[in-house]
Amino acid sequence: MQSALFEQTNLEVQADQRFALQNPQMLRVHLGGDVLATKGAMIAYQGQIRFDHEKSGTMGKLLKKVVTGEDVSLMRVSGEGDVFFAAEAGYVFLIELTGDALSVNSRNLLAFDSSVDWDIKRVQGAGKLSGGLFNTTLQGTGTVAVHAVGQPVILDCSQQPTYVDVQACVGWSANLVPQVISSMNVRSMLRGGSGEAFQYAFHGPGFVAVQPSEWTDTAAQSSGGGGAFNLGGFLDG
Repeated sequence: MQSALFEQTNLEVQADQRFALQNPQMLRVHLGGDVLATKGAMIAYQGQIRFDHEKSGTMGKLLKKVVTGEDVSLMRVSGEGDVFFAAEAGYVFLIELTGDALSVNSRNLLAFDSSVDWDIKRVQGAGKLSGGLFNTTLQGTGTVAVHAVGQPVILDCSQQPTYVDVQACVGWSANLVPQVISSMNVRSMLRGGSGEAFQYAFHGPGFVAVQPSEWTDTAAQSSGGGGAFNLGGFLDG
């Protein structure tokens, strides 16, 4: 049988790393310890694998999920073998945490080592008008996999104020404390608005990752190129 389908680029990646990219839009994890992943992200697996609902862990996290409505539905993946993850055909990027922290939009979160602590954090200034905005904070030591719709850009927030549409924001270094601002005035509200009503405002040492697409209530379609998610020195130390 002959087909371009069987070209080398489409064959399984044999890697020594626990977390590896099968291709720019697919993550492969070799289990050697449990992994937490967003529900629905598993697309294939090999071996003896078990999937269990991951409870909130503490009453505080459970209350946050109930009150905020933040959709951080996680599953614990355990066993022996390899598991493949993907979501919305988004481009996958691996981030190594070394005792530091990262705040991620839950829709951009794919999977992470079970050794990494997670919690739900409310963004300051996100009131009822903006619907309330919450992110998932990941902290500790281990690998985190996120996905972005298209090729993201990393913006340095230390040099000048940086404003990002809340629906295009993938995540930011957790030492930053963003504010939520509105660019919509009363006149524009009466006219239907511009569709760019709320932004995160960042200013300080750190980075923010932005994807070239805005999440909507419907599944976003991936576009753009692939490539490595290089955070440079932002996550060092």
